[in-house]
Amino acid sequence: MEPSGGRKERPKGREPAARLEKAKQRAAQQELKQRQRAEIYALNRVMTELEQRQFDAFCKQMQAGGE
Repeated sequence: MEPSGGRKERPKGREPAARLEKAKQRAAQQELKQRQRAEIYALNRVMTELEQRQFDAFCKQMQAGGE
């Protein structure tokens, strides 16, 4: 006969280690996501600055050609 609820008993010695390992994996995954997000924001900032410089150079070139 099974205990009430139909749950199987687990060995209690391994459970905290498994939970700790899962928590470590989740923390590492979250840290990776945060680092990737920071890198994406930095790259976006650099690309925006480059695009603005190119646009300014284009505007100057168009003004010089029109005069």
